[in-house]
Amino acid sequence: MNYFKHILTCTLLVLLLASCKNEVQPEVKTVQATPVVTKDPNASYAKAEFTVEGMTCAIGCAATIEKKIAKMEGVTYAKVDFDKKLAMVEYNDALVNPDALIKTVTDVADLYTVKDMKTVDAFSSQ
Repeated sequence: MNYFKHILTCTLLVLLLASCKNEVQPEVKTVQATPVVTKDPNASYAKAEFTVEGMTCAIGCAATIEKKIAKMEGVTYAKVDFDKKLAMVEYNDALVNPDALIKTVTDVADLYTVKDMKTVDAFSSQ
């Protein structure tokens, strides 16, 4: 009888160990992809530079403004330089105008203001 208890115990241990496989799960990483913007060859594109006043940080302020501008339909390039307080935007001028850019920036937060909006042939710095 004692012999059967040992066999039963060993069998249960083997089953338990065999069922508890230590499987390695693949690691899932999320990567933020930069959207690919294709330009319409028939459209006319303009470049604008302007100063953004009221930003207090690069990550919370400048990056948020940059993302909001980049999501606008017709915008093909947006960069906000926190240190220089400079925004550089390339856009389809049939879909976007300077007033829409100003509204997008000021809608992010009341403390942001746009100054010195100008159309340029090339950005002053990138």
